[in-house]
Amino acid sequence: MPACSAVVVTMEPSSSITIASSSSYLSNGTSPCSVALAPPGAGAVAAQTAPLPAGEGCGGGGGGGSSSVEVVSLNRLSANLERLLLDSDLDCSDADVDVADGGPAVPVHRCILAARSAFFYDLFASRGRGGRGDGAAAAANGGAGGERTGRPRYKMEELVPGGRVGRDAFLSLLGYLYTGKLRPAPLDVVSCADPVCPHDSCPPAIRFVVELMYAAWTFKIPELISLFQRRLLNFVDKTLVEDVLPILQVAFHSELTPVLEKCVRRIARSDLDNITLDKELPPEVAVQIKEIRQKSQPNEGDTVISDPVHEKRVRRIHRALDSDDVELVKLLLNESEITLDDANALHYAAAYCDSKVVSELLDLGLANLNLKNSRGYTALHLAAMRREPAIIICLLNKGAAVSQLTADGQSAISICRRLTRLKDYNTKTEQGQESNKDRLCIEMLEREMIRNPMPVEDSVTSPLLADDLHMKLLYLENRGEVPFHAR
Repeated sequence: MPACSAVVVTMEPSSSITIASSSSYLSNGTSPCSVALAPPGAGAVAAQTAPLPAGEGCGGGGGGGSSSVEVVSLNRLSANLERLLLDSDLDCSDADVDVADGGPAVPVHRCILAARSAFFYDLFASRGRGGRGDGAAAAANGGAGGERTGRPRYKMEELVPGGRVGRDAFLSLLGYLYTGKLRPAPLDVVSCADPVCPHDSCPPAIRFVVELMYAAWTFKIPELISLFQRRLLNFVDKTLVEDVLPILQVAFHSELTPVLEKCVRRIARSDLDNITLDKELPPEVAVQIKEIRQKSQPNEGDTVISDPVHEKRVRRIHRALDSDDVELVKLLLNESEITLDDANALHYAAAYCDSKVVSELLDLGLANLNLKNSRGYTALHLAAMRREPAIIICLLNKGAAVSQLTADGQSAISICRRLTRLKDYNTKTEQGQESNKDRLCIEMLEREMIRNPMPVEDSVTSPLLADDLHMKLLYLENRGEVPFHAR
C-alpha cells in the first residue's frame, strides 16, 4: 500500500448561518441557508489541510463516519459556546456592553467577537495599533459606577450610530456570533399588543429586523445582511405605509439598494404627506419621492394647484412650533388669514413637539380638537403613534374623542396597541423601576373609551379620568420618569 501523502492547499475557513428552527420572522418562506464568510484576518491564515474525499487517504473508505463526527463535534461546540451566553454560573466574560434601555450591561467575550466580526476585530485590535481601543473604553467607562471595574465597557450608542439596536436584537445577534445559529425571536418580542393582529408584519416585528440589520451592517456580518434584506423586502408591501419609514431609513443607512428602491416606490404612491417626508426621511430621498409624485400626476384641468403663499405661512407656523414659541404662533395668526386648523398646527405639535407646547397651543382655544387631516388622522391619533402619556392626557383633558377612527378604521387605542410590543405590555412594573409608558398610554385611552364611548359630536370631557390620570402622571413626574408640563 503506498504511503499516505499530505495534501496541503490554501483555504478560507467559512462560517455558516443555521436557522435553528422554522420561524415566521426569519425564514421568510425560505429554507435554511448557508452563506460563506471569510472571517477577520482570513487572508493571513496559513495553509491548512483540506479534508480528504471519502475513500482517499489513510485508511480509505471511512468518509461517512468522519463526516458525521464533524457534525456532532460542531453541534457540541456550538452548544458549549452558547453556554457562555446562557449560563450565569459560567461567567468568563471580559467586557460589557451597555444598552440604552437602562437594564444591566450585557457581558461579552472579546476573543469570540473578534474572531467572528471584522468590526470587533478592528475595535479590539486598535489598542495595539495606538488607537482608542478597549483600553481607552475601560478608562472612560470602567470607573463610571459600573458593576465591574478594570474591564472595558462599551456603550451601544457608540458602537452603533444612534444606539438603534435594542437588547433583544443584540442578544439575538450575539447568539449567532457565538453559535453560528440564528434562533427564532421570542414571540412577545416580535408581536404587538393588539389581539386581532396576525403579527406577521406589525411594528414590533419590523423594528426587531430593522435593529438586527443595523447591527449586522455595523458589525460587518454579510450573511446576515443578505438574510435580513430579504425579510425587509417582504415587509414593504405587507405593512402600513407608516411602518415602511424605519425600513427605508435602515435601507438608506446600510446601502440596501433593492430595499430602498422598493420603499421609495411604496411611499411615492401612498398619501403620506410632505411634512412627514421632510421630518422622517433623508432629504435626498424625500426630494426623490416628491419628484416621482409630480411626474405621476395626470395633466388634467382638475389637478389641485398648491398655493405657495399659503404653504409659506404654514411652514412659518411649524417652524415657530419647532422653536417652542407659541407666542410667535399667535403673532403669525394675527398677521395673516391662516388659522391653526388650516395649518394643522395641533396635529404637527402632537407629532413633533413636547407636551408643554401642546398644552399652550390648546390653551389658545383656537384649534378643533377632533379635526382630521388629509389622511384622516386627528391629533389624538398622532399622539397615540408617539405613545407619549403627557401629550395624550393634554388632549383628553380638553375633550379629544377616543372614538374617532382613521380612514382605514384605526382608533387611537388600536394604533397604540399595534406599536407596543407584547413583552412591554405584559411587563409588570416593580416598585422603584421605570414606569411602562407604552402600557400607560393604552390604559389611559381604554379608560376614556369605557367612560365616554359616545360619538364625537356628543363627546364630553371626563373629569374623573382627568383627575385620576393627572395624579398618576404627577407621581411619575416626581419620580423623574415622565416630563409632565400639562398642568
